[in-house]
Amino acid sequence: MKVKKYAAPSMHEAMKKVRSELGDDAVILNSKIAYTGGFMGLFKKKMIEVIAAIDPEVESEKVVMSRMKATSAPITPPSPSEKKYEVPNILVESELKELKQMISTIKSKNQFEKFAEDVQGILIFLKNHDMSDTTLFRLGDYLEERIKSGFLPGNNRNEWAKQEVKHFLEGLLEGIALGGMSYKKKYINVIGPTGVGKTTTLAKMAAEAVIEKRMKIAFITTDTYRIAAIEQLKTYAGLLNVPVEVVYKIEEFKKAIDKFQDYDHVFIDTAGRNFREKKYVEDLREIIDFDQQMETFLVLSLTSKERDMKEIISQFSSIDIDRFIFTKLDETSSYGSMINMMTEVKIGTSYVTTGQDVPEDITEVDVEEIGHLLMKGFRYERSSI
Repeated sequence: MKVKKYAAPSMHEAMKKVRSELGDDAVILNSKIAYTGGFMGLFKKKMIEVIAAIDPEVESEKVVMSRMKATSAPITPPSPSEKKYEVPNILVESELKELKQMISTIKSKNQFEKFAEDVQGILIFLKNHDMSDTTLFRLGDYLEERIKSGFLPGNNRNEWAKQEVKHFLEGLLEGIALGGMSYKKKYINVIGPTGVGKTTTLAKMAAEAVIEKRMKIAFITTDTYRIAAIEQLKTYAGLLNVPVEVVYKIEEFKKAIDKFQDYDHVFIDTAGRNFREKKYVEDLREIIDFDQQMETFLVLSLTSKERDMKEIISQFSSIDIDRFIFTKLDETSSYGSMINMMTEVKIGTSYVTTGQDVPEDITEVDVEEIGHLLMKGFRYERSSI
């Protein structure tokens, strides 16, 4: 998709430019009145800005047709050996992504048009983080009230935006527990679907207890479906110089609990299964005694679709979940689902993880950290659309 912006004194002149360069098949994505030049805000010149686009396939077909008319000679398709280098699909995908982003921004701008321009900039930015509309409109109302009360952007508008979003999050997440392990319960358990990184995350948490807190810990794993998972946990246990027990049924789990009676904390790894199967949660209850003094973390991947996250949470609703852990932060640029899940089910977040390195790639979550993640890269720019 080829997208270009044109400026002219009138819509007629702008359309002439569009047709001249992109042809009659060009599509107008957006148009607006803009003012340029002037002196000290006066004598500005009125201009029409138009954003137009054309599909490369339509454009290439036109080129072929024009050549056919010019030569009046038949055109035969080239043989495989004669084919010239084609534009990689990744370039086309990049342009399509840019166009989708532009259209999304236009829709968002219309959606939030009741708010002041400074407020719109923040809402559109967070909309691209997939933050829910409900939260965004609450944020918009909050920011408008702040401005009316005299908390104005001032010269450093970027810093103002980040601070105000942080203040809003403090109110939004009030009463929702954030932060790492409480260390108030002896047994620390991680649950969740397959592929979210539970074993690695558990090892990072255990490393914190051993290295930073100087605690005596042990591992129990119920993930007997994957030999690789058992070996992985044994490797981490060896590095931390702590024992590990593999259990297949609840009787063995209780024996392991008795064995580690004198330990400060016991970290429990569970199998990742298809979260759509209710039987998986029932299997957990057949192996793990949830009546123990246990702190349970549900691990979710930020690369998952939000509707899948909701289904996972629903499946595990029969288990008391203390907090979420969100993994694969480094594999996405959208963090809004983290806020959406917390506000919807009133369960907080303890950690986010950013890679496979133990114990480095894990960060404890608080309002400051969430605000930093959501507003990372935010810059006020006067809209060009």
